[in-house]
Amino acid sequence: MESLIIKAQKGDEEAFIQAINAYMSPLYKIARIRLLSEDDIGDALQDTILAAYKDLHKLREPKYFKTWITRILINKCNDIVQSRGKVLYVEDYSKIGDDSLSFTHPNLDEEIDFNQTLTMLTESHRTVIILHYVNGFTSKEISEILNENENTIKSKLSRAREKLRAYYLKGSGQVLPN
Repeated sequence: MESLIIKAQKGDEEAFIQAINAYMSPLYKIARIRLLSEDDIGDALQDTILAAYKDLHKLREPKYFKTWITRILINKCNDIVQSRGKVLYVEDYSKIGDDSLSFTHPNLDEEIDFNQTLTMLTESHRTVIILHYVNGFTSKEISEILNENENTIKSKLSRAREKLRAYYLKGSGQVLPN
């Protein structure tokens, strides 16, 4: 991937498109957690791609492209949330009206359960869980993306895991220790 980014920094538009395509699915998932409508998600992704293309020369280390573009996306999502006041708390997929979640989706039930479970977390805990477990970022990378101390990220991950653990134990009928 680094070689693609280096080519893109030298003006190879096709290399940039390939790099963006490689990360489009994880970027979409992050935007979907943060935003309400497909239009807002599309706007955030489009703004992210344009900003990344415009500022690609500012990326010092090509190996950090994924972290860098994710940070741009989160900032664009935050801008949309602030300007429109829309945040997605995944409670009811019927409100979304998204064709990609048709009943032929192979893991639809599991995806809905996962997203519904995430609604019991705060937005900041949801964000670190998605970045860590869905997108595979390390706590160090998440700290760079969110511009927070790495120990803060580790604490958020720990608290979120504990809340999820308690939620699942409660739901399974097990007695939770006080």
